[in-house]
Amino acid sequence: KTWASRIRLQTFFQVLNFSVKCYSKHGHLQTRHPYSQIKPRKCLVPDGTGNAHNSTLPHGSLLQGRCFSCKEVIKVSRKRKKKPSVITSGLLYKDLLRSEQENWNENSARYKSMIKRIKQKLGELHEKYTLNLSSPRISFGENVYFEENGCIFLSKADDVDKANVLFSTEDIGFSDAHIQRIRISPDQRYMALGLKSENSEEATCVVMKLDCSPVLEKVIPNTFSFEWATSDVLFYTIQKNLKCQEVFMTNFTDEQHTKLVYSEQDARFFVDIYCTKDRHFLTINSNSKTTSEVWLVDCSHPFKSPVLLQARINGVIYHVEHRNDELYILTTYGEPAEYKLMKAPVASTGLGNWQLFYALEEKTKLIDLEMFSNHCIMFLKRNGHLYLDVISFVSRSVQSIKLPTWACAFELESHPEHTTSTCYFQLTSPVHPPKRFAYSFKANNLIEQAEQEVPIIKNCHTTRLLAKSKDETLVPITVFHNIKSKELHRKPLLVHVYGAYGIDLNMSFKEEKLMLIEEGWILAYCHVRGGGELGLSWHKDGCQHNKLNGLHDLQACIMLLHELGFSQPKSTAVAAASAGGVLAGALCNTHPELTRAVVLQAPFLDVLNTMLKTHLPLTIEEQEEWGNPLADEKTMKYIKNYCPYQNIKPQPYPSVFITAYENDQRVPLPGILRYVKKLRKATRDYASRTERKGNWIPNIILDIQPNGSHCDSSWEDSVNE
Repeated sequence: KTWASRIRLQTFFQVLNFSVKCYSKHGHLQTRHPYSQIKPRKCLVPDGTGNAHNSTLPHGSLLQGRCFSCKEVIKVSRKRKKKPSVITSGLLYKDLLRSEQENWNENSARYKSMIKRIKQKLGELHEKYTLNLSSPRISFGENVYFEENGCIFLSKADDVDKANVLFSTEDIGFSDAHIQRIRISPDQRYMALGLKSENSEEATCVVMKLDCSPVLEKVIPNTFSFEWATSDVLFYTIQKNLKCQEVFMTNFTDEQHTKLVYSEQDARFFVDIYCTKDRHFLTINSNSKTTSEVWLVDCSHPFKSPVLLQARINGVIYHVEHRNDELYILTTYGEPAEYKLMKAPVASTGLGNWQLFYALEEKTKLIDLEMFSNHCIMFLKRNGHLYLDVISFVSRSVQSIKLPTWACAFELESHPEHTTSTCYFQLTSPVHPPKRFAYSFKANNLIEQAEQEVPIIKNCHTTRLLAKSKDETLVPITVFHNIKSKELHRKPLLVHVYGAYGIDLNMSFKEEKLMLIEEGWILAYCHVRGGGELGLSWHKDGCQHNKLNGLHDLQACIMLLHELGFSQPKSTAVAAASAGGVLAGALCNTHPELTRAVVLQAPFLDVLNTMLKTHLPLTIEEQEEWGNPLADEKTMKYIKNYCPYQNIKPQPYPSVFITAYENDQRVPLPGILRYVKKLRKATRDYASRTERKGNWIPNIILDIQPNGSHCDSSWEDSVNE
């Protein structure tokens, strides 16, 4: 998609949203659609005999249950595929599942009226702020392609309101899947789509031939990324057992001949592919969490063997773009070990020929970079604020623009044309719906798109704080609260934390966050070490033998919030997902008095046992984040010192609500069941030892979702959560 996709891929996943998804499962929130008068098109779908039949969409027919966005969604997080132990196998395992479901049903019954009210409120907010947001457009000359609810549309650039339906996912036999990714061949004869169901980790690539009546040309299962090198040659990667290490090529004019192009042998590395913006090169990118290597395929000669740009150097990450016979290399090479933009001639790509072009300031987070014909745009975060740096290749000048102070996250619009004169993007925050902006290269200024009808949020105040951690490091906190709220020390506080893989906390808009603000809650986002908010060094200071820094940071943030009058421990909850469960779970063991409740989604809670099992598919590549306890006793003791599961003991605990998924390959149920069992025993043991009037026993609730995979569920299921 963009440079950000590749930057994120060295860690193989992005922060997983504990949020309501922006699509409707069965149309419960759908009231109308702007394309109700669209003329349907017929789609030829091969049947079991190899013949094709016509499938026609009725007027205004839009299939429900699809993600709004056709942009690439990378949801490859870092959890392991464990085998059920003897303790939780067979009938006993099923009994445990049944027991937990009965326990949840009993606990949830008391909240029926609240659930009804909240679901209604979320539906109203979704319809008001999110439902009518337009899908990303893919411009291709005079044509514009976009996706809405599983239907692919085609319109002319000068008349987007008159769009035709090309085909739907239901027509091609994928009614239960949503579209993750779209790639169109240079001559627009073929379209490749990435389709994924909510119960599967793997996606399927479907290639459609865009004739007068689109034809299903090829189905490629278990794909991760794919790109067109030419109008009829498709490169793609195959994902097996949560790993992606092979690249294949299919030629659609040669009886769909397929061959293996590249195979990665190092288990620490994950492979994806990308086309440079000018479509001159296709890049094969092999990344571990700390090291990368790029191979180049000349798109004008796609059958030639890939050429190595620079052999991997331990600790050096790099990604590549191309312009005017020069390679622009975004890399961590050199001092300081933060991202910098370098360039080298195509004829001499070795490290000795890399020349510095632009360097980031220290403690600056590079969020995204986009190349255009004469400009390069960088989206940055400095001191908690978003900036737009525009580099002119012609004048070699740099213009830095501070974006609105309320903005916490941005989204570049999909597939901007290489030669465009305007770059469009959206700004948002957890409580501010996406607002469209544009930067004009001709006028050299930022333009706020006035035609939007998204209501402005005016009742929310944003505060940025710095908490002093145990080692005197200042840790950023972003706080949101209702302007009308008084006596903030009496208001409930929801603290968010992640702190792993160099990934920022997700600060995009979510309806449920705005609902909490309207109900008087305070929201705090703790940007602890281990995340990436202050650059690569911020991650380095919170991983492996520095992981405890993230825990100390979280403790300092919550204590500062209470000291400043933002709520109090008895009204404080902590929310975390996936790897964020490590810090949240560790806090429950070390400082349970700081919070009354903890909400965990598919949490990683047993670091030690997982990292000891090298037969699991992701353990080896995870060693760069957590360390290798099998290699030395020091690492073993260090992990054991903070691992949530290993440090449960009889003491007062906050109430804990865990959402888990039956189909989760990354945090399977047996491990979570063991954690819940051990935690419940610890709370009972403490209660029995300290029997006295008014002794409070926390709720330990496990909600097991039968649908969805790792932190990935449908609109309806996420509303219920």
